[in-house]
Order: sequence, then C-alpha cells, then structure tokens
Amino acid sequence: MTRTRSHASLRRARARPGPRTLAVDVGGTGLKAGILDAEGRLVGDRVRVPTPARCPPVVLVRTLVALIARLGAFDRVSVGFAGVVRNGVVRTAPNFGSARWQGFDLARALTLALRRPVRVLNDPEVQGLAVITGKGVELVVTLGTGVGSALFRDGILMPHLELSQHPVHGGRTYDAYLGDRARKRVGTRKWNRRVRRVLGILETVFNYDRLHIGGGNAARIDFPLGRRVRVVENTAGLLGGVALWR
Repeated sequence: MTRTRSHASLRRARARPGPRTLAVDVGGTGLKAGILDAEGRLVGDRVRVPTPARCPPVVLVRTLVALIARLGAFDRVSVGFAGVVRNGVVRTAPNFGSARWQGFDLARALTLALRRPVRVLNDPEVQGLAVITGKGVELVVTLGTGVGSALFRDGILMPHLELSQHPVHGGRTYDAYLGDRARKRVGTRKWNRRVRRVLGILETVFNYDRLHIGGGNAARIDFPLGRRVRVVENTAGLLGGVALWR
C-alpha cells in the first residue's frame, strides 16, 4: 500500500540544514536584502530602502545595518555592489559620486559591523551566478540606474569589464546612453531603440552563446529578443548570494 505524505512532511523532507546567507544588493537607486537557505531560496520576505543620496561609505554601512535588523539570523553575507570590486575592496563607484569609495574595503567594514564573514562582488556578477547555465560564453547585462555587465566562460567569471563607463554613441557612455536618467529624458520608446542598437553591438563584440538581461528596466523592453537572449527576474541580484560562497 502506498502512503500519501502531508504537505508539511514533504516540506520538512526537502528542507536541508546548512548555513543561511544574508544577500544584499547595493544599487544606485535601492538597497535590497534577504536571507537565503542553503539551496539559495529566499527565507521570508526581502526588504528594500532607497539608496541614500550622496552615499559615502559610512552612510552605506550604517543604512545596511539598519535595513538588515528587520531580518532574521544568518551565518554569512554576500553583497553585490554597483561598481568595480576586487578582493572585497571597491575600486570604482560611479553611481555614488564620491571619491571616498576608491580603495574602501567594504567587505572588512561590513564584517566588523555585522560580525559575520562577508564577500563582496560587482552586482551583475552576483546576479550572473544565479542565472548562468555554466556552458559556453555567457554575458549578463543589467539595465537600471546605470548599465552593469558580467562575463562568464563555462561558468567561470572573467575579469571585470566596466562596460558602463565605455563610450558607446556620440561620446556618451553606456550609463549616459541607456541608464534610467536617459530613459526618463528621451522616453521609453526611444530608449528601446537604443537598447536594440546596443544589443546588436554586444552580440558582435562578445559573440556570446547566451545573453541574460536583468535590472529594474529590463521589463520595459518592448521588442522581440533572439533565442539566445532572455530577461531574468530582478530577484536574481539576491539569489546569486549562495553561489558567491561556493
């Protein structure tokens, strides 16, 4: 005779013990956080607050500590940061407009503030860890306050290219051409024409096998995308947090 197990017992059977990861997404417009279980699934709700204007390091750390206080217990921390990050140290922070970010050890500052081990990476790179297939050349592009990018080959993260600061059209950088400020200025219809033009450039430059498009403005794309291109959920910026510890 076959027994039918209750939904509650099935959930308990699937639950696996392991470290809980606090995942933080630091964007130019918003700060988001949530706790992930050992398999990378959100535990409870995520929280969000606007990114403070003129946000120097001390303000960001203080704001994140207050935001995280709304969540439960965690064992380690993953942070996706809108800028170039190497070994937990911020090299550039174009969306924060402060020279004080250059050379700031964000991983160490948060480790001291939260009393938990912290790893920090560029935010599209963390997002990419959640969405890539691990096969071939995969490009991740985020369309939000600015334009973020990450490149992977067979699941391995390549050295970071700060695509957002590269001139793409008429001397304007990707950020100035496709960022949210540009979209609001020229309108979503014209912005979509720009996106289509830039996607053609990226296909030629990177010759990718797959392109993943994320960020808050990805949902505004109104034209058909090729079979190698897909729009990913905005929560991917948090869900890559567990993979950052593998």
